[in-house]
Amino acid sequence: MEHFLDIFEAGLNKHDETLCGDKVKVHRGEDRTIIVLSDGLGSGVKANILATLTSEIIMTMLAADVGIEDVISTVIGTLPTCKIRNIAYATFTVIQISHSDHSFKVINFDNPPTMHFRRGRILPTERKEYEILGKKIRMFEGQLKLGDFLGAMSDGVTYAGMGVTMNYGWGWNNIAGYIEERWRTHYWCARNVVQDVIGKTRSLYGDSAGDDATFVGVFVRPVKYLTIFTGPPLDKADDARITERLLAAPGVKIVCGGTTANIVAEQLGQVLKADLESLRSDVPPFGSLPGVDLVTEGILTMTKALEYMREADGRPDRLPSDRNAATLLATQLLMADHIDFLVGQTVNEYYQNPLLPKSISIRKHLISELKEFLTEHRKEVHTEFF
Repeated sequence: MEHFLDIFEAGLNKHDETLCGDKVKVHRGEDRTIIVLSDGLGSGVKANILATLTSEIIMTMLAADVGIEDVISTVIGTLPTCKIRNIAYATFTVIQISHSDHSFKVINFDNPPTMHFRRGRILPTERKEYEILGKKIRMFEGQLKLGDFLGAMSDGVTYAGMGVTMNYGWGWNNIAGYIEERWRTHYWCARNVVQDVIGKTRSLYGDSAGDDATFVGVFVRPVKYLTIFTGPPLDKADDARITERLLAAPGVKIVCGGTTANIVAEQLGQVLKADLESLRSDVPPFGSLPGVDLVTEGILTMTKALEYMREADGRPDRLPSDRNAATLLATQLLMADHIDFLVGQTVNEYYQNPLLPKSISIRKHLISELKEFLTEHRKEVHTEFF
């Protein structure tokens, strides 16, 4: 995809509750992305179970290409209704976005309406209403363009501040207006919008949320590409070809590994320069080469970068502020959307476990761990071995 569907969610638990009664699930398939937001009735463990069950049923069936009406019928027919309040035990919003043309469909059952912004302005939407098993379902369709934003929320966001800082809660129109006002100066990705809205929600509740509150956003922006060349190829004849691949790749280009850096420097006819001020006791210094955005040592730096990313739970803003090779590498990995690893398989005997066969190298294992972590954090990761 030329454009990237940047998805981020955040929320608040009701005060004194350990578990959130809202649940968000995201599935990126080959041809579409599916987002499900479910709000379980009440709060705490019971609400969490209901929301999780609802989102799991919906996502599993949609990912298996079951028709949306059959999915909704199954969910509504499965979940009980509160006999006292005569309302469903869980509400939900489903967003499906096509990867081919970014057309989307939103299905809503008793959650606040989904917002669609273009150029920082809320767009009017024509919602259709129909009944399934006696329940009113609202649906609208549209097309996402570069710079558009879709926002879905649980009612804990719209009711924020009710009886505390506002008589009737924040309200859908006020939320839309808040996003419009802050669009130009505050937002450039889904994380910015969502965290800002949830931060305001927390403030309106006086830091003591009266309900679970969740906001999930989709921001359409250009893809951020990253290509990493690490490890010398088995065949030295591949040195020039892979270096050319790296330099011709779109986006950020990184070289990890001393021998690998020397290969690229030789192909460029340049001298590798090291920044000795970036040397740390546990992280070798980074270097520089023309046409390459970052040059680092290999195994130690990549291992440390993975450690930093895990400690930060995949959030760039939680990485250490120290400017060293591992923090710079971790930042680029977490900021990227599409990551290509070009992995040479020549084994550095210094790092190789003598008890393992050479086919199971430390580098291969580390790349596998990085790929697993980054994929879990919604990155598209590809690896090629040479």
